[in-house]
Amino acid sequence: MHQLPSPNAAGPRPYLHEFMSETNPRLFVVSPHFDDAVFSCGALLASHPDAAVCTVFAAPPEHDMRTEWDERAGFSSAHAAVHARTIEDNHALAVLDAIPLRLPFRDGQYLDLPSIGKLAAALEEAIYGSTANTLLMPLGLHHADHALVFDACCEILPRLSHLTWFGYEEAIHRTVPGVVQMRLADLAQRGIVATPAHPAARHTIDPERQALLKREAVVAYTSQLHAFGPHGYADVFAAERYWRLDAMRGAAQRAVDRAAGRRGQR
Repeated sequence: MHQLPSPNAAGPRPYLHEFMSETNPRLFVVSPHFDDAVFSCGALLASHPDAAVCTVFAAPPEHDMRTEWDERAGFSSAHAAVHARTIEDNHALAVLDAIPLRLPFRDGQYLDLPSIGKLAAALEEAIYGSTANTLLMPLGLHHADHALVFDACCEILPRLSHLTWFGYEEAIHRTVPGVVQMRLADLAQRGIVATPAHPAARHTIDPERQALLKREAVVAYTSQLHAFGPHGYADVFAAERYWRLDAMRGAAQRAVDRAAGRRGQR
């Protein structure tokens, strides 16, 4: 059982020194759309100011259009929707003292998705340009845009295995029966070990304040909450769930190192 750098867990847990040796972890959260990082990781972000939140699909379509989702959110055009969502995202991330980063890609509803390779290259460049040592990626649950981001992250994870990687279960999408289990099986086939992770106790912010900040950030996404409907987003306030991700080779080497350390202490 591994640990994430957050104050949610009560009491110490094993292996904190091994898997989170940094005394001041610097987070880089990959968010497929404007709201995903806050919906899924808002409590974690609340306790780690200056985290970078990289929104992948942050650009409007080249030519304006109308889509069903944008209309449900209250917009008559895609350009108006992306403009308003950017402002909402600015407000939400400001509540959490997070730093917005945005890639120039368009989400699937605008019919112009990038290739996995192009997306991976852009993400890798953004990560190298940051000071992050701890990466959080979506598990790619249910939504096709999320799956594409997941594929791109899996492509770069082995190349950046010197960083600490976690996967997060996307709020709302994780409620679809069986999707998390299927994704874990997929990770194993890719040679990536997924282990349940719990936030570490740091007590930089009390749980009540943490929950309040997340709620304030969530409600900043007015248009998206409108589109989901009054009962469609309750899951965003449930407990956040994370998985430590290791390339199989790196996980095996760490097991060898742990065993060697125990022998050396005898």
